[in-house]
Amino acid sequence: MTQQLSPSQVLAQPFTLPNGSVVRNRLAKSAMSESLGTLDGHVTLGLVRLYERWAEGGTGLLITGNVMIDHRALGEPHNVIVEDERDLDLLKAWASAGTRNGSQLWMQINHPGKQSMRGLNAETVAPSAIPFGPELARFFPIPRALREDEIEDLIQRYGRTAAIAKKAGFTGVQIHGAHGYLVSQFLSGLHNQRTDRWGGSPENRRRFVLEVFGGIRAQVGKDFPVGIKLNSADFQKGGFTEEESLDVIRALSEAGVDHIEISGGTYEAPAMSGAKQKAVKDSTRRREAYFLAFAEKARAAVKTPLMVTGGFRSAAGMAEAISAGSVDFVGIARALAIEPDLSSRLLAGKEALHQVKPISTGIAAVDRMALMEVMWYARQLHRMAKGQAPRPDESGLWALIASMAGNGWNTFKTRRLRA
Repeated sequence: MTQQLSPSQVLAQPFTLPNGSVVRNRLAKSAMSESLGTLDGHVTLGLVRLYERWAEGGTGLLITGNVMIDHRALGEPHNVIVEDERDLDLLKAWASAGTRNGSQLWMQINHPGKQSMRGLNAETVAPSAIPFGPELARFFPIPRALREDEIEDLIQRYGRTAAIAKKAGFTGVQIHGAHGYLVSQFLSGLHNQRTDRWGGSPENRRRFVLEVFGGIRAQVGKDFPVGIKLNSADFQKGGFTEEESLDVIRALSEAGVDHIEISGGTYEAPAMSGAKQKAVKDSTRRREAYFLAFAEKARAAVKTPLMVTGGFRSAAGMAEAISAGSVDFVGIARALAIEPDLSSRLLAGKEALHQVKPISTGIAAVDRMALMEVMWYARQLHRMAKGQAPRPDESGLWALIASMAGNGWNTFKTRRLRA
């Protein structure tokens, strides 16, 4: 009779990716926005300290926050930009810190498209000139539709950034194809209303992500892990659907992607923060993860390694998802921002010291936005980057006031620096 593995034993199992790379356990730190670059996009020692802290915490796969491929297109102030080798020594230090305890460290690479706040860049670009809805229109300018030659240039930029990451010692890259950023915008019938070969039919709308993947693969080779973070849906009328997502997953799997992280939502419909999960039935809530039902559909469609981030609260819930074959990796994000040693605790058979809870300011319009969650957790990352402990009980309202004051000034300074 086969002895059933405990949750900690399930989570501790190593996993071999399709290209032969081995991840030491099934726990992964999903990307969070660190905002720890300089105002002009350089890497800082704060990132080195932060990822050294997480590597020491026992997580098998660490995925960085979004690194920008183009200095003209920032998503937030203090984004790191990697479009050349100007920071190669610091990138090497970052990679060394994030891999020192046997962890893998993947660089998430991104372009924000239209999802860049007003005043941050000289202009914003997107597949089509579609504005944000009324709630967020005052924060984000109407983008300019990309020309075809610009689309081709962006594809090359993704590949160049990935090649620099490999040279610096990162052990993989992840394309950010979720949460309403540029790749996600190309996939969405709401945000992509082009009539050329980059838009219209679902096949044309997924051309960009497939070309980005192909461009990266051409630059880094077949033995270097290339993954993607992809929406199950964007939860917007006329947008990216589950059926379309499954078709993209099949196409990427056939193209040879090494890892797919499933998420969902955009700034306008922030399902990734749990905002769309409140009405789920009890049986779904007991399973903890927000996107696990969709992951099971993806698992039936492809054999590519899958990861789900969002909603996991216990080692038992994580292990159940893996043992059932629904996912191969469990993504943790916010919990590692308040408890960087959480993976070591879970692998030792212990539970979390702190539970993730909704961040509330008491201002309804603010609390509905995913940006509030980003701000609060970024403050905890900044504390760890300084060698301090996070503050799990920090006031949401205080975090909002401090972050808005800092981001407003930083947006102004960034704009002046890059005018």
